[in-house]
Amino acid sequence: MEGLFFLLLITFSITTTALPEKPVSGQINSNSVLVALLDSHYTELAELVEKALLLQTLEEAVGQHNITIFAPRNDALEKNLDPEFKSFLLQPKNLKSLQSLLMFHILPKRITSPHQFSSAVVSHRTLSNDHLYFTNGKVNSAVITKPDDLTRPDGVIHGIERLLIPRSVQEDFNRRRSLRSIAAVLPEGAPEVDPRTHRLKKKPVPVPAGAPPVLPVYDAMSPGPSLAPAPAPGPGGPRHHFNGEAQVKDFIHTLLHYGGYNEMADILVNLTSLATEMGRLVSEGYVLTVLAPNDEAMAKLTTDQLSEPGASEQIVYYHIIPEYQTEESMYNSVRRFGKVRYDSLRFPHKVEAQEADGSVKFGHGDGSAYLFDPDIYTDGRISVQGIDGVLFPEEKTPVEKKTAAPVVKKTTKPRRGKLMEVACTMLGSQFPTCQ
Repeated sequence: MEGLFFLLLITFSITTTALPEKPVSGQINSNSVLVALLDSHYTELAELVEKALLLQTLEEAVGQHNITIFAPRNDALEKNLDPEFKSFLLQPKNLKSLQSLLMFHILPKRITSPHQFSSAVVSHRTLSNDHLYFTNGKVNSAVITKPDDLTRPDGVIHGIERLLIPRSVQEDFNRRRSLRSIAAVLPEGAPEVDPRTHRLKKKPVPVPAGAPPVLPVYDAMSPGPSLAPAPAPGPGGPRHHFNGEAQVKDFIHTLLHYGGYNEMADILVNLTSLATEMGRLVSEGYVLTVLAPNDEAMAKLTTDQLSEPGASEQIVYYHIIPEYQTEESMYNSVRRFGKVRYDSLRFPHKVEAQEADGSVKFGHGDGSAYLFDPDIYTDGRISVQGIDGVLFPEEKTPVEKKTAAPVVKKTTKPRRGKLMEVACTMLGSQFPTCQ
């Protein structure tokens, strides 16, 4: 009898030891790994979990089995993450991508001391049905910086150096500006325009996709600052083969990071709607070169020069050339031809350039400016060249018209003919007309 009791006791202890550690009920207590995550120093990851609406899903998972969370450092999500990618994740329409990204960091099992894995590759399935691969203290090539950082009865949290991105989320991010997402719409070229009438021809000839626009850039611009400009189209579309809005945003960020051109960026974004206008032009296929005055030059502008309505727009329009020019191309042109006149968006005024002191000089006299910071931004569609002055069109002084003296009519006596003089000489006073 005692032997039977002892055998039952051993069987019960073995069964108890084999059971996995998990909460007794589905209720989350204060000692849960989820509570530890929300209260931990991994605040960025915890904030993303709340925004992804995953708390209830993770509570159900913890109620069924242990979990293992690989948490990236805060600075990996704040500073080292691409701002455009983070903005993509936080958009409401990309909620599934954010959820897949976070579930990729969670295993439905308990794994302790993952840094002690040997050189052999070990894989484990995540809650997103993808696999994580462990080898030599790394998970998917990311170093496990703090193994077993937070340990709880229902799970464990390991600190890693960076964010893990599954292939599916990376493909969603790359596809957002790809023509594959609008594959149902066949791309078509711009219609042919009669240059004499600026009207569409009745039978447009097909133009290859991505070809230069048919309309002049002045016809594609908005009517003027008095009217609201047309909104910039979204990336893609049947006639928009370039993401002009993203390219303009990129070059403005480059101006801010370069330093010394904050005033120009402020005018483009805040004081005017020219950034939107430029984005629309680039989306339509036009190319632009921006002569950006630095902050010292902008500070010299007087109140009178900026007080008139639309003055800021007109100043910037004169600094935009509807061509793609780099420092090398402009310098080669002025070296070869002496003086070069570039069209500007302030029609019909042109920007004159010439070679001076081994650089390119724009404008005339005191209102001239030198190419100061070449090739600040060049992407094949937009070129930004820094200059040390603000340019203004040359004002032509009107020519004074000389007032003609009043015409004085002179009355002259009728001259007698030669025959009459001879007759008077011969006849004398006998001829009545000679008296």
